[in-house]
Amino acid sequence: MRTERKLTRLDRVFARLDREPERPAHIDVPKMSRHRIVLFSATLAFYLAIVWAVVITSWLVRLDWQVMFFRPYQQWPQIHAFLDYYVVLGQRGPTAVMVAAWLGWRSWRQHTLRPLLSLGASLLLLNLTVGAAKLGMGRLGPHYAITIGSNEMGLGGDIFPSGHTANAVVTWGILAYLASTPRARRWLSALSAVTSLGVGLTTVYLGTHWLSDVVLGWAAGLLILLALPWFEPLVARAETALFDLRDRLRDRLRDRRSGTKVAPVPAPASPVGAPVLLKPRTAAQGEVAAAREATVPVRPQRTPVHLAPGPHTARSERTPAAPAGSRRPPPHPDRLPRGTAASTARPLTGG
Repeated sequence: MRTERKLTRLDRVFARLDREPERPAHIDVPKMSRHRIVLFSATLAFYLAIVWAVVITSWLVRLDWQVMFFRPYQQWPQIHAFLDYYVVLGQRGPTAVMVAAWLGWRSWRQHTLRPLLSLGASLLLLNLTVGAAKLGMGRLGPHYAITIGSNEMGLGGDIFPSGHTANAVVTWGILAYLASTPRARRWLSALSAVTSLGVGLTTVYLGTHWLSDVVLGWAAGLLILLALPWFEPLVARAETALFDLRDRLRDRLRDRRSGTKVAPVPAPASPVGAPVLLKPRTAAQGEVAAAREATVPVRPQRTPVHLAPGPHTARSERTPAAPAGSRRPPPHPDRLPRGTAASTARPLTGG
């Protein structure tokens, strides 16, 4: 009696993945709405205001120095070990690997590359904007400050805005941006906000950033998340191009494995004895051909080198030519011809 194999949990998961559509219908692509444009404009104005407040050495710079002299890592040393690990949630390498693993699973499950491409676009924008701002303003950090009360701008540093804070906002906020339901989007937005807020305050606690660096990092990360809908058409075109490339490579590999080659179609053969139809020449082509034949000099026929000049006869008609003399050597004086007796008999010996 044959029994059917019981499906394992992994088999059920793969069976479910096979039934997944290419793009789930309930996932909507965010668009640049009027509400989002207002938020983007307000965040950009806040970003520029923070930069201007630091440039003119306003009350925000004095607050930075007060927090630095307070030295939070000395006030609460018992949480120093925990915050050393917690600040890793803002480092670009580890967070990008963790989020890319989750979004890669979602891309495979939903048969779409949009989650991974959106993450790549956000990280590219983060590196370009935040990196350019860091190098352009050149602010030194609290551990390398020179003059007390100054803004430490233009001295070759790379601390303003905070890269940890901006990276935490973008990396964890992309999960809320790509959420498939409004409820999941709300929960993930709150989680990413708390995580990025904690990472920014941790850098202030450790003394690696000014407080204004963290505030500007929050604004920089939020600007990138709000601007992502402008890049959705580019993400869609990149996804289509990658899928087309995958299909072409798959077809080429399948043809190579099967070994089938398309044979060229032979030209129809004309029957034996059928006249060959040539394309008639035009009058201009005939004149050109006649002019070429007239200009080419006619070479005289040359006799082959291996033949002697003159008429040749067949081998059977030729008369044999005898040699001038005999090729036999002259007779030896001591020898006699065969059949002749010697003139003197040899004496017999014996009794």
